[in-house]
Amino acid sequence: MEETTLHTYEVRIWGIRKRNSKSAPFQLRWLVGGVEQQQPFMSRTQADGRRSELMAAVRSGEQFDTETGLPLSELRELKSPTWYDHACSYALMKWPHIAAKHRANIAESLATVTPVLVSPSKGTRPDPKALRHALHSWAFQAARNGEGELIRNDQGEPIARKDATEPPAEISAALAWVAKHSLKVADLNDSDTLRRALTALSLKLDGKKAAENTVRRKRTAFNNALRYAVERDLLTGNPLSRIDWEPPATDDEVDFRYVPNPAQTRALLGSVRDQGKRGEHLYGFFGCMYYAAMRPSEVAQLSKRDCKLPATGWGELVLNRSRPEVGAGWTDDGKSYELRGLKRRARKTTRPVPIPPVLVVMLRRHVETYGTAPDGRLFVATRGGRVRSTEYAEVWQKAREKALSAEDAASPLAEVPYSLRHAGVSLWIKAGVDPVEVARRAGHSIAVLWKFYAKILRGQEHRANQLIDDALGVSEEAATTE
Repeated sequence: MEETTLHTYEVRIWGIRKRNSKSAPFQLRWLVGGVEQQQPFMSRTQADGRRSELMAAVRSGEQFDTETGLPLSELRELKSPTWYDHACSYALMKWPHIAAKHRANIAESLATVTPVLVSPSKGTRPDPKALRHALHSWAFQAARNGEGELIRNDQGEPIARKDATEPPAEISAALAWVAKHSLKVADLNDSDTLRRALTALSLKLDGKKAAENTVRRKRTAFNNALRYAVERDLLTGNPLSRIDWEPPATDDEVDFRYVPNPAQTRALLGSVRDQGKRGEHLYGFFGCMYYAAMRPSEVAQLSKRDCKLPATGWGELVLNRSRPEVGAGWTDDGKSYELRGLKRRARKTTRPVPIPPVLVVMLRRHVETYGTAPDGRLFVATRGGRVRSTEYAEVWQKAREKALSAEDAASPLAEVPYSLRHAGVSLWIKAGVDPVEVARRAGHSIAVLWKFYAKILRGQEHRANQLIDDALGVSEEAATTE
């Protein structure tokens, strides 16, 4: 059986003819792939306008659909889903093939941009926080059953949480509003609309500038969702590539006024240890963040087999995996964390980090006192799971109140445990360690190290100049008299 051609360049547009009809006396006729099409109009002006549109499509070399007789651009716009529907499809399409953290990042990005891709409305707009929560945790999150397994449709595809469980009234109202007012995907060809979306990605919910890394990550997710629209033939090309746009400048450099110095850090760690059994258990946890500049997710996965802890002298940690907190709704097993490779590294990559004797002693005593989890991890929660950020953050805040002056405690000084990592990296730089080695130990690239620690690195230039002078063997006075 011969296939029917769906799209064709064979188009012939006839003139407008008058017919005996009071409601629509003017008729436009055209031929698409040998099939006659017609459209009635009330006035000749309307018919002429429509004929001009069809002629423009022919002159631009556009194909026509043989079934509807429409240019493909018109047919695409006619069938275009809303951005909200497309964003839901994109999030669920990606779900089975990506890590939990990536799922959460996509949902966060789409939940940021979707509320601005709507048509003007006279009704009451949902509360911004409620709308973002509804999108993030209901529209862009896959559903699970009581056993933690993904709920799938008849085609085996994941379905959204909003479609598997009846949301609370506030959530339902917010999703109904965005579904009603969402722009069509075809509308994203408009540059003003895209710029509005990009501006939303560059701001936090409170209207303040977002960090550059956050903006870049969200823009990437938005761009990929648009690429998926091209793949689905909803757009002829990615309109974002045409937009000359840069996010508002932000200063992502660490504010070293609020990074604790060595004396303050020792006092803070001591205050952690003095908080009874819970503090003693987390003493080594925080010690790793300072003396080895480890990320919390890396410390949470630290295993005894990763540690070389000699009786005296320096030791070494061979880092190879991390256990970041994500949230039970994003992981495959319903746990609040996932097991991953090191950040921005191949899964099997390791990162050896030499550790000073003070941390060696900390970890040796920790193992002697608490042992390890069945899988060898050093730091575990009461039931053997990951030490939660809420737990160690509470211990940290109590340590701040005890170790810092009232004025410092009320400031952002050492405000979060992550300040220990900043303090550790800063100490290495000030001690004169080669920046390349600092970056390697911290798991950074050189570019990232300079981005966040530029002030301290620039402050070490005088030491570098002195080393060069010493190597040249020429004193400053002798050099000026030649």
